Amino acid sequence: MKYVDAEQVQKKMGSRLFANKLAKGLFFLATLFGLVVLLTLIYRVYSDSIGWIDFQFITSKLSTTAERAGIMGAISGTLWLMVVVAPVTMFLGVGTAIYLEEYAKNGKMKSFIQTNISNLAGVPSVVFGILGLTVFVRNFGLGNIVLAGGLTMSLLVLPIVVVASQEAIRAVPKFLREASYGMGATKWQTIKNIVLPAAIPGISTGLILSLSRAIGETAPLVVIGIPALLIPLPDGIFDKFTVLPMQIYYWTVDSALVAEYANLAAATIVVLLIVLFLMNSIAIIIRNKFQNRF
Repeated sequence: MKYVDAEQVQKKMGSRLFANKLAKGLFFLATLFGLVVLLTLIYRVYSDSIGWIDFQFITSKLSTTAERAGIMGAISGTLWLMVVVAPVTMFLGVGTAIYLEEYAKNGKMKSFIQTNISNLAGVPSVVFGILGLTVFVRNFGLGNIVLAGGLTMSLLVLPIVVVASQEAIRAVPKFLREASYGMGATKWQTIKNIVLPAAIPGISTGLILSLSRAIGETAPLVVIGIPALLIPLPDGIFDKFTVLPMQIYYWTVDSALVAEYANLAAATIVVLLIVLFLMNSIAIIIRNKFQNRF
């Protein structure tokens, strides 16, 4: 029979408690550091935008004069960009998820596709910009129009929609499918009438989050040559355009020459943050409302 040394056990417990407190302190400091940086950034942006956000700023076009410049062109371009991104990502993303979850057989091909989709989600956005420049701008000859930019951004956020849709479809209980099959429904009828309606909340959440990322991305649009010049407001997907992140980028660069451009950039950042906050809030509301449905 072995005897336990109480002093040795107490030392081990003390060292474990100390390590636990140390880890807890480090995690708290890391969280605190991130919050301080975030609050500092928000305060700086808000303070620089005071006095610049008004109705005239929202409704005016771009101008060489800082006091007369507005972001209506960038807002219009952003909306037209979403007109392309939303349907493309929805149909391709949801369709891919349905195929992988409901039709594709388990095997090397499915694992290969799944692995590549997961890897694409971590690819830097500038790589998608190079792909869009090569395929849509040059090979297809579209130029830097809304359609080219929308297709490029769709490639960027497509993996997010696919993964989110897969998780939503996978979360639908099996007994719903079995009940549908028991009533004599075909596979497609079961998917259309049972699986997709039950998975819509998760799919919608993933789609909204992907669109919010597309709205805030700049690098792919810089690569394909989207301008931030005094261009007319776009009237369709075949017109040239600019978006809010691009306008922020160019005003930030030009602030070295004209100091007031920094205030315009800050005001545009506030508008963009409000849009992203509203979109993410809608996604959270949808998720919380339907997460306990089954």
